[in-house]
Amino acid sequence: MRRSMLFLPGSTPNKIINGDAMGADAIILDLEDAVSPEEKDAARILVRNAIRDLGFPGVEVIVRINALDTPYWQEDLDEIVPLKPDLIMPPKTASAKDVRALDVYLTKLERASGMAVGGVGLLPLIETALGVENAFEIASASQRVKALFLGGEDLSADLQCRRTKEGNEIDYARKRIVCAARAAGVEVYDTPFTDVNDDEGAVRDAEYARSLGFTGKASISPRHVDPINRAFSPSTAEISHAYEVVDAITAAKAQGRGVVALHGKMIDAPVVARAERVIAAAEALGLGREAR
Repeated sequence: MRRSMLFLPGSTPNKIINGDAMGADAIILDLEDAVSPEEKDAARILVRNAIRDLGFPGVEVIVRINALDTPYWQEDLDEIVPLKPDLIMPPKTASAKDVRALDVYLTKLERASGMAVGGVGLLPLIETALGVENAFEIASASQRVKALFLGGEDLSADLQCRRTKEGNEIDYARKRIVCAARAAGVEVYDTPFTDVNDDEGAVRDAEYARSLGFTGKASISPRHVDPINRAFSPSTAEISHAYEVVDAITAAKAQGRGVVALHGKMIDAPVVARAERVIAAAEALGLGREAR
């Protein structure tokens, strides 16, 4: 279950070496914004060696490469893909054409490395107005696309507005990307909360993201990982209610009843589907019926 994703600059070995010990479900080894041009080659080699030698057991490994309009992205993939990262995050993804170009190059590298074609997934980073408007096409452009991820900082710059902690300026983009991802049948992840000293704000931001339908959220600070994990984990009350719903439906079917009510409220298909998702998440986290 991928609730939290923690960015780790690709040029900081002291942070990377502890990547699997910070509580995040996934780490994003960053070769783009966090790395200056003169450090690109060294960071690429460091990330390659870290994946090869450390393995990062228990967490997913995501690598943010450089954008397709830079001279770095192919070299990034040449070094990283043979190590079989879980996902590649291409920044500033603006169109389905971007995804298809990556798909072609990834296929070439996988074949050259003797890997199964399609094994390396994509997590497009949407951080421009054009990318937001093309979000469904991006999500649908390749079976490699496993999720969409909203980048609020660059998006705010592209929108020519001030980035705020309240996030009103990116509210439309958040909702648009959630709808696009769900329509395409992929997961969707929210932008980091960038004030590393505001723990209460981080909690509110994560809870709001979950309320919109995001699968999880990224962080640039280890101290925000735990609040994100809590926000995107089902509560004890949610788990108990989900099991009640499933038990009621099971009992009704056994008795041949077509109408089911629980605590005075009708149980219909969307309620059952929601309960099943909560149970699946709870069991993935070891919080199922036996753990209650």
